[in-house]
Amino acid sequence: MQHSWRFDLCAVLVFCSACSANSGHIALRSPSETIQASIRVDAGGSLSYSVKYKGVVVIEPSPLGITIDGVDLGKGVRAGAARRGEISETFMVLGVHSVATNHCRTLTLPMVHEASGTEYQLEFRAYDDGFAWRYRIPGTGTRTVLREASSWTLPSASRIWYAERDNSWKLKSYAGEWLVADIDAMPKVSGQGPVQGPPLVAELPRGVYAVLTEAAVFNYSGLRLRAIGERRFQADFTEGDKGFKMEGEIVTPWRVVVVAPDLNRLVNTDMLAGLCPPPDEGLFADRSWIKPGRCAWRWWSLGTGDPDQERAVVDAAARLGFEYSLVDEGWEAWNDPFENIRELCAHGRQKGVGVFVWKNYSELCSPAEDWKVMRGFMARVKASGAAGVKVDFLNAESLDRIRFEEAALRIAAQNRLLVNFHGCRKPGGESRTYPNELTREAVRGLELNKMKEGPITPAHNAALPFTRLVVGAADYTPLGFSRPGPTSYAHQLATLVLFTSPLQVIAENPDLLLNDTKLRTALDVLKAVPSVWDETRVLEPSKIGELAIIARRSGATWFLAAVNGGKQTVTLDNLDLSFLGKDSYDAVYLSSDGPSQFTRSEHQAVNAATPLCVPLDVGDGFVARFERPIKKR
Repeated sequence: MQHSWRFDLCAVLVFCSACSANSGHIALRSPSETIQASIRVDAGGSLSYSVKYKGVVVIEPSPLGITIDGVDLGKGVRAGAARRGEISETFMVLGVHSVATNHCRTLTLPMVHEASGTEYQLEFRAYDDGFAWRYRIPGTGTRTVLREASSWTLPSASRIWYAERDNSWKLKSYAGEWLVADIDAMPKVSGQGPVQGPPLVAELPRGVYAVLTEAAVFNYSGLRLRAIGERRFQADFTEGDKGFKMEGEIVTPWRVVVVAPDLNRLVNTDMLAGLCPPPDEGLFADRSWIKPGRCAWRWWSLGTGDPDQERAVVDAAARLGFEYSLVDEGWEAWNDPFENIRELCAHGRQKGVGVFVWKNYSELCSPAEDWKVMRGFMARVKASGAAGVKVDFLNAESLDRIRFEEAALRIAAQNRLLVNFHGCRKPGGESRTYPNELTREAVRGLELNKMKEGPITPAHNAALPFTRLVVGAADYTPLGFSRPGPTSYAHQLATLVLFTSPLQVIAENPDLLLNDTKLRTALDVLKAVPSVWDETRVLEPSKIGELAIIARRSGATWFLAAVNGGKQTVTLDNLDLSFLGKDSYDAVYLSSDGPSQFTRSEHQAVNAATPLCVPLDVGDGFVARFERPIKKR
């Protein structure tokens, strides 16, 4: 991949005619100048920023600052000489496309808190699809981060998509239902209080989308967003008023606003990954063992089995062409569990199926003696021949959990183990730094269909590609034909294409997938859907929570999926197939004439000009596969 870094020690400080001689703003524009950001120090030494997209206000003037040991470093400050630069690079990723672009202009601003003499730096990046900043505070010893003033003030009439779960689990596992409310309602919209878990997705008045979140979350407490009124969200942390203690230099995660003029560019953002550092070349010198794939799973349909039953799951995974099988909670109660796992993994290797094993966070969480307990467990898992671990029930994003996550990823990488986190926080691009993290939950997924709190609504599914999945992979565990809730079979199949996860754990009983006669007509398409993609395009008339229509390419094959999350039947007239280019394809269309069945049709010589009209009942879906015809000799 290509990259370049350019820096220029001179910066332009632009003074406002309305400000005093001691105040001004520094402008930072993105490479194509679509993003225009202004960082301001007012006459009293208070910091703020604002952001526009092509002249349209995205973020109104909003405070910046961080309070350490009782000193508010966002007030009573003065700025030094700024340093500007530009980053331009590409790198490989697993997800909605295969190559990511990281292109931004940078600004580093030295700051001095006048009363205390504290020196620190503010770092900014302006991308064509967003703006980010972070704080870097040098120092030694133990200090306490009490709060951040970091805020996002949105324009009036903005609509906010947020994940709501009206119980104590809301901010523990990020498994809320995606709903929408006016910006002015956000302080009181939830029975759980004014704090929301990122990402928040804003539909701005002039057709622009904005995502409020964070990136590169390492050695710092995870960000939540508190609605404080006047259309403003402020940084909030699990530790509350007591803050959290840090050693040495304090470097915060990036505070982010992703900006896009349409859903296609929103879904294709690379900004969060670009804000994260590249992998450690020593730890990841050889990445041949990091392989995405589909994963068979027994827990959702039948519960974790005994060794023989899990062996049958491995066999079914092989017949489906899946790359992995997951043994969930309960395997440690087997007689001689690690010996049974070793035998299962050996059987899997013969079948070409890797095995993941489950573990509770609480049994690994002690950092004593450089994570001795976790190191011992990971070593035993590696010795058994397993491919990866599913670590469950972190249930927070406090500083100790963030440190645990990075330790788990590092120790797993040392053992060449892949990782799937569950009961955890949202992602922030960290899988670029630790590519052995194939997925994480932090989503209201299909397990809700077997719980009293469920089932999953069609509207939630139609929102996910444009909300939670914008910030990274989600282990939703799609395909629930035996418990589809208020959705059709075609809707369930469409989620396999719409929801991205490099480790795509399939909820449904693999034996049912192989043998149910009602699924037979769709089985070849189901087996062909990959877990990662080379290209993604969002099609009109997609709308968050109502219609999700996405085309994705793997190699030379395209898949098109659509779900209706609205309350009325719709017909998608003349869907835009321009993604097919100039080639002709053999196509398979899968729909549902009734909730629990598939209807299949096959077509030849389909091209970009071929008419395609798709009727979708409430809760319905549609899937198409477009393959290049095999040339006959």
